[in-house]
Amino acid sequence: MTSRRGFIKAGGLALFGIGMGGVPGFLMDAVAGTNKLGLFKRRKIMVCIFQRGAMDGLMAVTPFTDQYLKAARPTLFMSAAKNTSGKSLIDLDGRFGLHPSMAGFESVFRDKRMAIVHGIGSPNSTRSHFDAQDYMESGTPFRKGTESGWLNRAVGLLGHDAATPFQGVSLTSSLPRAFYGDNPAVAISNLQDFNIQMKGNLKGANMAAKSFEDLYDQTASGLLKETGKESFDAIKMLQKTDTKNYKPANNAIYPNTALGNSLKQIAQLIKMDVGMEVAFAESGGWDTHFNQGRDTGIFARNVNDLSESIMAFWADMGTLQDDVTVMTMTEFGRTVKQNGSGGTDHGRASCNFILGNGVTGGKVHGLVNPLAVENLEDGRDLAVTTDFRSVFSEVAGKHLNIHNDKVLFPDWDGKPIGVMAGS
Repeated sequence: MTSRRGFIKAGGLALFGIGMGGVPGFLMDAVAGTNKLGLFKRRKIMVCIFQRGAMDGLMAVTPFTDQYLKAARPTLFMSAAKNTSGKSLIDLDGRFGLHPSMAGFESVFRDKRMAIVHGIGSPNSTRSHFDAQDYMESGTPFRKGTESGWLNRAVGLLGHDAATPFQGVSLTSSLPRAFYGDNPAVAISNLQDFNIQMKGNLKGANMAAKSFEDLYDQTASGLLKETGKESFDAIKMLQKTDTKNYKPANNAIYPNTALGNSLKQIAQLIKMDVGMEVAFAESGGWDTHFNQGRDTGIFARNVNDLSESIMAFWADMGTLQDDVTVMTMTEFGRTVKQNGSGGTDHGRASCNFILGNGVTGGKVHGLVNPLAVENLEDGRDLAVTTDFRSVFSEVAGKHLNIHNDKVLFPDWDGKPIGVMAGS
């Protein structure tokens, strides 16, 4: 008869069902000993959020003392002064102001657990959403044919063999470009359906299948054999699973949005201890060509969702906060000057947010020069002064203990900027 250790190792996917309905009772009993066995030793987890569509970093974190920006955005510019009409920016340091709809970030910024990097972007000057996202997710800005994504390579550099196909998990309908490659990674559109999409990741698919085949074939117990293949299929898909009864810690309330629901499910996976170390989620709607709005409107709603979703996740992590770092990214920024439709067009640099107990927080990192025309890229855009790879490699290096930058970002030989403590 297969040992309990052998059962758990072979049936890593069964761990996915802890605390959720629709899982056969014998598996619940077997899995109950997992923590005692310590199969999935607690490890650090990096959560990446891609803001697809190109976020206007100059509106999210505004250099509000810049008179050039004020002149370029007559209806979009916001001030930190309290006597202005409408809501005011949240003054972070006397120069940069946080959009008022991102007020949830203020406390962690003040507590030095959130860092902001401004002027971040790709060295490739494309303003194509598709190409820019591809370059950022592959981590090779000047090589379009790269087969693997940087997050998949990160999984491969973690320094230990995966005991579970859930080492890298994307809460998306299909596997994102960042997770393409030979190392274990899966996409799950919804835990209730457990609809695994493994396009671009044959090894992950093979590993998932092998774990169940081994679990079934290596077990001589009649108790297991009687369940038949249907039980394993049910576990693989976890159809009709009820996740609505999940109760976040610390009374955290997630927005009922795509991002909020994704981060809520990532929190569940972390607490289920399925061996996840890299997680991915998406936030859409950042392509604000028309009616961008100022303190209300499309942009305000988007940044509110971003900040409220992340802060709910952070509260939900509770005592696990030391193990988790959250990092946002977007393919490029928006033009300095607003257009005739009350929006902004495709630009170059933007900003990103890094949340964790190991960041050099309470600071806006990076270089943003005065936004006079002579300082703008192509005379129209916030210049890229920080290569995204210098930030991504530093966060992965410090938090996940990955130090092979030549593999993680093959064409990059830059240096970290000090966004992580001890860098």
